[in-house]
Amino acid sequence: MDKNITDKIELLQEKYALMGQDINSYLEGLLLSNYLTYWDYTQVETLLTLQNPKTDYPDELIFIMYHQITELYFKLSMHEFDQIGNNGKIMSESGQDIGWNEKLDADFFVERVTRINRYFEALTKSFEIMINGMAKEQFLKYRMALLPASGFQSAQYRMIEICSTDFINLVDKDVRDQYKGKNSSIEEMFQFIYWNKGATELESGKKTLTLKQFEQKYSKKFIALANEYKTKNLWQKYLSLPEADRKNPKVTNVLKELDVNVNVNWPLVHYKSAVRYLQQKEGDVPATGGTNWQKYLPPRFQKRIFYPEIWTAQEKEEWGKGWVETNVFRTN
Repeated sequence: MDKNITDKIELLQEKYALMGQDINSYLEGLLLSNYLTYWDYTQVETLLTLQNPKTDYPDELIFIMYHQITELYFKLSMHEFDQIGNNGKIMSESGQDIGWNEKLDADFFVERVTRINRYFEALTKSFEIMINGMAKEQFLKYRMALLPASGFQSAQYRMIEICSTDFINLVDKDVRDQYKGKNSSIEEMFQFIYWNKGATELESGKKTLTLKQFEQKYSKKFIALANEYKTKNLWQKYLSLPEADRKNPKVTNVLKELDVNVNVNWPLVHYKSAVRYLQQKEGDVPATGGTNWQKYLPPRFQKRIFYPEIWTAQEKEEWGKGWVETNVFRTN
């Protein structure tokens, strides 16, 4: 028998012995197993059954599938945040450590943040599907069957925000100064999380049902995640790098790109889509969840910035403004 094969069998025997398992049973199972196929590995047939339109308008399928694609990219992003937060440590299902960067270094940091940027760039560029890829007349009809659901309720997007920055930067800008420099708890600050303003009724200022549903399902999870990432969010991992790495333009540039991708480009393509479908001469159409999209989506109102320390005062003052002038008003 080829020595490479016998060497691998010996390694397998060691592996299973460490777990108290009999290699013969696993080899017998391997002999009985079928070959892996693409459709089984990707579960494509199951994946293609997960679209369940609520109406008969054909373009609703586009709406559903694009949001599902978005959530898959968000999951990929969370996978990278997990690797950065844990310094590259990867555990197998059996509890074995199969990968470890003993010290987070600049190369690892840049590579993983670059991956997240690629995911957001792919989403932003592909959002033309949502902006120009559906019939406006159909959208304005089938959207009424989706009440009170809203893209506002994407939990993974909120998790990305929480993992990206110190929690203080997610507090509503109008009360943020009250908590800066204080040892405030996540629970205290969470009451004033910025996104609450985006899901208040336009007339009364009360919480929409969309927000109430969202808080009931996810608030505890968000608070737990924020507490977990207090010391391992992206900004804290950046601060843990050696000073020379922190001054490396490659490192700061990927953070700037992420800030723009998440807090400018992504909300603004949504804004452009809302203008396309919801803005009318006789008055804007409210979003399905009653969210105040006119004030909530434009970054120049929110001034939500993950890494204010690495931007100039002028850049922060003009946050998002150039994009709006170039990409929204020029086309309307």
